[in-house]
Amino acid sequence: MSELPCQTQVWTDGDLHIVYDAACLSLPTSDWFLADSWPQRSLLAAGRGKTWAIEGPFGAAVLRHYRRGGALARLLRDQYLWTGLEASRPLREFRLLASALNDGLPVPRPLAARIVRAGGFYSGDLIMSRIADACALSTRLAEPGSWSELDWSALGEVLGRVHALGYQHADLNAHNILIDTAGRYWLIDWDRGVRRRPGEWQARVLQRLQRSLRKLYAERVDQADARQAWQRLLDAHARSASGTL
Repeated sequence: MSELPCQTQVWTDGDLHIVYDAACLSLPTSDWFLADSWPQRSLLAAGRGKTWAIEGPFGAAVLRHYRRGGALARLLRDQYLWTGLEASRPLREFRLLASALNDGLPVPRPLAARIVRAGGFYSGDLIMSRIADACALSTRLAEPGSWSELDWSALGEVLGRVHALGYQHADLNAHNILIDTAGRYWLIDWDRGVRRRPGEWQARVLQRLQRSLRKLYAERVDQADARQAWQRLLDAHARSASGTL
Protein backbone atom coordinates (compact mmCIF):
# COMPACT_ATOMS: atom_id res chain seq x y z
CA MET A 1 0.00 0.00 0.00
CA SER A 2 1.24 3.46 -0.89
CA GLU A 3 2.70 5.63 1.85
CA LEU A 4 1.88 8.75 -0.15
CA PRO A 5 -0.89 11.02 1.15
CA CYS A 6 -4.38 10.13 -0.02
CA GLN A 7 -5.39 11.92 -3.20
CA THR A 8 -9.18 11.94 -3.44
CA GLN A 9 -10.56 11.91 -6.98
CA VAL A 10 -14.25 11.91 -7.92
CA TRP A 11 -15.48 10.57 -11.26
CA THR A 12 -19.10 11.05 -12.34
CA ASP A 13 -21.09 9.55 -15.18
CA GLY A 14 -24.74 10.49 -14.89
CA ASP A 15 -26.08 8.94 -11.69
CA LEU A 16 -22.93 6.92 -11.04
CA HIS A 17 -20.21 8.45 -8.89
CA ILE A 18 -16.91 6.73 -8.10
CA VAL A 19 -14.41 8.09 -5.60
CA TYR A 20 -10.88 6.74 -5.41
CA ASP A 21 -7.42 7.35 -4.02
CA ALA A 22 -5.39 8.40 -7.05
CA ALA A 23 -2.16 7.87 -5.10
CA CYS A 24 -2.87 4.11 -5.13
CA LEU A 25 -5.31 3.38 -7.93
CA SER A 26 -6.45 4.24 -11.40
CA LEU A 27 -10.18 4.71 -11.91
CA PRO A 28 -11.99 1.60 -10.57
CA THR A 29 -14.81 -0.04 -12.49
CA SER A 30 -18.26 -0.43 -10.97
CA ASP A 31 -17.92 -4.20 -10.59
CA TRP A 32 -15.21 -3.67 -7.98
CA PHE A 33 -18.05 -2.98 -5.55
CA LEU A 34 -19.74 -6.36 -6.08
CA ALA A 35 -18.52 -9.08 -3.74
CA ASP A 36 -18.98 -11.75 -6.42
CA SER A 37 -16.35 -10.00 -8.53
CA TRP A 38 -13.65 -11.09 -6.09
CA PRO A 39 -12.89 -14.84 -6.11
CA GLN A 40 -10.75 -14.43 -2.99
CA ARG A 41 -13.34 -13.16 -0.55
CA SER A 42 -14.71 -14.08 2.85
CA LEU A 43 -17.58 -12.71 4.86
CA LEU A 44 -16.37 -10.65 7.81
CA ALA A 45 -19.73 -9.53 9.15
CA ALA A 46 -23.36 -10.00 8.24
CA GLY A 47 -25.79 -8.10 10.46
CA ARG A 48 -27.14 -4.81 9.12
CA GLY A 49 -24.83 -4.71 6.10
CA LYS A 50 -22.49 -7.34 4.76
CA THR A 51 -18.77 -6.66 5.04
CA TRP A 52 -16.35 -8.71 2.99
CA ALA A 53 -12.62 -9.32 3.18
CA ILE A 54 -11.33 -9.22 -0.40
CA GLU A 55 -8.01 -9.45 -2.25
CA GLY A 56 -7.45 -7.21 -5.25
CA PRO A 57 -4.76 -5.28 -7.11
CA PHE A 58 -4.72 -2.97 -4.09
CA GLY A 59 -3.90 -5.84 -1.72
CA ALA A 60 -5.96 -6.95 1.27
CA ALA A 61 -9.06 -4.85 1.67
CA VAL A 62 -12.56 -4.63 3.11
CA LEU A 63 -15.69 -4.07 1.02
CA ARG A 64 -18.75 -2.73 2.81
CA HIS A 65 -22.21 -2.08 1.40
CA TYR A 66 -24.12 0.60 3.29
CA ARG A 67 -27.40 -0.61 4.77
CA ARG A 68 -29.87 1.03 7.07
CA GLY A 69 -30.56 0.05 10.65
CA GLY A 70 -33.55 0.76 12.84
CA ALA A 71 -37.19 1.16 11.85
CA LEU A 72 -36.46 2.32 8.28
CA ALA A 73 -34.43 -0.77 7.44
CA ARG A 74 -37.44 -2.85 6.37
CA LEU A 75 -38.73 -0.13 4.09
CA LEU A 76 -35.58 1.35 2.55
CA ARG A 77 -32.92 -1.31 3.20
CA ASP A 78 -29.88 0.22 1.48
CA GLN A 79 -31.50 3.41 0.16
CA TYR A 80 -30.66 6.86 1.53
CA LEU A 81 -32.22 10.23 0.76
CA TRP A 82 -30.25 12.10 -1.90
CA THR A 83 -29.28 15.58 -0.73
CA GLY A 84 -26.23 15.97 -2.94
CA LEU A 85 -23.05 14.01 -3.60
CA GLU A 86 -21.00 15.70 -0.87
CA ALA A 87 -23.62 14.72 1.72
CA SER A 88 -23.59 11.02 0.75
CA ARG A 89 -22.32 8.65 3.42
CA PRO A 90 -19.68 6.88 1.29
CA LEU A 91 -18.08 10.13 0.16
CA ARG A 92 -18.20 11.65 3.63
CA GLU A 93 -16.55 8.59 5.18
CA PHE A 94 -13.98 8.45 2.39
CA ARG A 95 -13.02 12.10 2.90
CA LEU A 96 -12.89 11.72 6.68
CA LEU A 97 -10.64 8.65 6.50
CA ALA A 98 -8.39 10.34 3.94
CA SER A 99 -8.04 13.38 6.16
CA ALA A 100 -7.36 11.30 9.29
CA LEU A 101 -4.80 9.15 7.47
CA ASN A 102 -3.04 12.22 6.14
CA ASP A 103 -2.94 13.53 9.72
CA GLY A 104 -1.06 10.39 10.74
CA LEU A 105 -3.90 8.70 12.62
CA PRO A 106 -4.31 4.90 12.79
CA VAL A 107 -7.31 4.36 10.51
CA PRO A 108 -7.84 2.21 7.40
CA ARG A 109 -6.80 3.79 4.12
CA PRO A 110 -9.85 4.55 1.95
CA LEU A 111 -9.37 3.10 -1.52
CA ALA A 112 -12.59 3.56 -3.44
CA ALA A 113 -16.26 4.34 -2.97
CA ARG A 114 -19.33 4.12 -5.18
CA ILE A 115 -22.51 6.15 -4.96
CA VAL A 116 -25.42 5.25 -7.26
CA ARG A 117 -28.30 7.70 -7.43
CA ALA A 118 -31.83 6.55 -8.25
CA GLY A 119 -34.18 9.50 -8.30
CA GLY A 120 -34.43 10.96 -4.83
CA PHE A 121 -32.37 8.19 -3.23
CA TYR A 122 -28.93 6.61 -3.48
CA SER A 123 -27.04 3.48 -2.43
CA GLY A 124 -23.35 3.17 -1.75
CA ASP A 125 -20.27 1.06 -1.07
CA LEU A 126 -16.79 1.61 0.33
CA ILE A 127 -13.51 -0.26 -0.12
CA MET A 128 -10.82 0.25 2.53
CA SER A 129 -7.46 -1.31 3.24
CA ARG A 130 -7.60 -4.19 5.72
CA ILE A 131 -5.52 -3.98 8.89
CA ALA A 132 -3.21 -6.99 8.73
CA ASP A 133 -3.09 -9.56 11.53
CA ALA A 134 -5.45 -7.64 13.79
CA CYS A 135 -8.29 -8.60 16.09
CA ALA A 136 -10.99 -6.55 17.76
CA LEU A 137 -10.56 -5.28 21.30
CA SER A 138 -13.77 -7.14 22.15
CA THR A 139 -12.16 -10.42 21.03
CA ARG A 140 -8.89 -9.79 22.85
CA LEU A 141 -10.60 -8.94 26.13
CA ALA A 142 -12.33 -12.32 26.13
CA GLU A 143 -8.92 -13.98 26.64
CA PRO A 144 -7.79 -14.79 30.20
CA GLY A 145 -5.59 -12.12 31.76
CA SER A 146 -6.01 -9.75 28.85
CA TRP A 147 -7.29 -6.77 30.87
CA SER A 148 -3.98 -6.40 32.71
CA GLU A 149 -1.82 -7.41 29.72
CA LEU A 150 -3.08 -4.83 27.25
CA ASP A 151 -1.45 -1.42 27.02
CA TRP A 152 -4.39 0.79 27.98
CA SER A 153 -2.18 3.88 28.12
CA ALA A 154 -1.33 3.37 24.45
CA LEU A 155 -5.01 3.16 23.59
CA GLY A 156 -5.73 6.30 25.60
CA GLU A 157 -2.91 8.11 23.81
CA VAL A 158 -4.33 7.14 20.40
CA LEU A 159 -7.82 8.29 21.35
CA GLY A 160 -6.40 11.51 22.73
CA ARG A 161 -4.56 12.28 19.48
CA VAL A 162 -7.69 11.55 17.48
CA HIS A 163 -9.74 13.86 19.68
CA ALA A 164 -7.12 16.62 19.79
CA LEU A 165 -7.39 16.82 16.00
CA GLY A 166 -11.18 16.99 16.22
CA TYR A 167 -12.18 13.57 14.84
CA GLN A 168 -15.36 12.30 16.47
CA HIS A 169 -16.21 8.63 16.02
CA ALA A 170 -19.98 8.09 15.90
CA ASP A 171 -19.95 4.63 17.49
CA LEU A 172 -16.72 3.92 19.33
CA ASN A 173 -17.16 0.49 20.87
CA ALA A 174 -14.98 -2.51 21.61
CA HIS A 175 -15.68 -4.00 18.16
CA ASN A 176 -14.40 -0.90 16.34
CA ILE A 177 -10.96 -0.88 17.97
CA LEU A 178 -8.43 -3.30 16.48
CA ILE A 179 -5.10 -4.46 17.90
CA ASP A 180 -2.43 -5.79 15.56
CA THR A 181 0.36 -8.23 16.39
CA ALA A 182 2.72 -5.35 17.19
CA GLY A 183 0.29 -4.09 19.83
CA ARG A 184 -0.78 -1.05 17.83
CA TYR A 185 -4.35 0.20 18.04
CA TRP A 186 -6.49 1.05 15.01
CA LEU A 187 -9.91 2.71 14.84
CA ILE A 188 -12.33 1.43 12.20
CA ASP A 189 -15.94 1.99 11.02
CA TRP A 190 -16.04 5.78 10.65
CA ASP A 191 -19.49 5.91 9.06
CA ARG A 192 -21.26 9.06 10.33
CA GLY A 193 -18.03 10.28 11.93
CA VAL A 194 -17.34 14.00 11.80
CA ARG A 195 -14.58 16.50 12.38
CA ARG A 196 -15.32 19.30 14.81
CA ARG A 197 -13.73 21.51 17.42
CA PRO A 198 -12.63 19.61 20.56
CA GLY A 199 -15.19 19.86 23.34
CA GLU A 200 -17.55 17.96 25.61
CA TRP A 201 -18.22 15.36 22.93
CA GLN A 202 -14.84 13.79 23.72
CA ALA A 203 -16.09 12.60 27.11
CA ARG A 204 -19.25 11.23 25.51
CA VAL A 205 -17.19 9.16 23.06
CA LEU A 206 -15.26 7.62 25.95
CA GLN A 207 -18.49 6.98 27.85
CA ARG A 208 -19.85 5.15 24.83
CA LEU A 209 -16.78 2.92 24.78
CA GLN A 210 -17.15 2.23 28.50
CA ARG A 211 -20.82 1.32 28.03
CA SER A 212 -19.90 -1.14 25.29
CA LEU A 213 -17.39 -2.81 27.62
CA ARG A 214 -20.05 -3.14 30.32
CA LYS A 215 -22.57 -4.49 27.83
CA LEU A 216 -20.10 -7.15 26.70
CA TYR A 217 -18.49 -8.05 30.01
CA ALA A 218 -20.97 -6.92 32.70
CA GLU A 219 -19.47 -6.99 36.20
CA ARG A 220 -16.04 -7.91 34.81
CA VAL A 221 -15.43 -4.19 34.23
CA ASP A 222 -15.76 -3.58 37.99
CA GLN A 223 -12.87 -5.84 38.95
CA ALA A 224 -9.73 -4.13 40.17
CA ASP A 225 -7.57 -4.80 37.11
CA ALA A 226 -10.28 -3.54 34.75
CA ARG A 227 -10.82 -0.35 36.78
CA GLN A 228 -7.07 0.29 36.83
CA ALA A 229 -6.88 -0.33 33.07
CA TRP A 230 -9.66 2.16 32.39
CA GLN A 231 -8.01 4.78 34.59
CA ARG A 232 -4.76 4.39 32.67
CA LEU A 233 -6.71 4.96 29.46
CA LEU A 234 -8.34 8.11 30.87
CA ASP A 235 -5.04 9.52 32.17
CA ALA A 236 -3.25 8.96 28.85
CA HIS A 237 -6.19 10.37 26.93
CA ALA A 238 -6.19 13.53 29.01
CA ARG A 239 -2.45 14.07 28.46
CA SER A 240 -2.62 13.33 24.74
CA ALA A 241 -5.75 15.38 24.08
CA SER A 242 -4.22 18.38 25.81
CA GLY A 243 -0.90 17.99 23.98
CA THR A 244 1.15 17.35 27.12
CA LEU A 245 2.60 13.97 26.09
